[in-house]
Amino acid sequence: MSLRELRQKRGLTQQQLADKVPGMTRGRIAAYETGANDVSNMSLSMACRFADALKVANPRKLLEAERPKENTSES
Repeated sequence: MSLRELRQKRGLTQQQLADKVPGMTRGRIAAYETGANDVSNMSLSMACRFADALKVANPRKLLEAERPKENTSES
């Protein structure tokens, strides 16, 4: 699940999440969500902060790069 999906599932805005994560800004969250910053390059300590704020048990899930879904249907 992407950072954006987790944030939205918790009913948080980017600013509300930034306020819960020490050292984070709304702009950096936006950059992670749009792919301007790659979440797989996020430090483990920052991922732990996000995991705490989003109530995610495994912070490594946030570090996994999102893989595009392959279109398996053939035309």
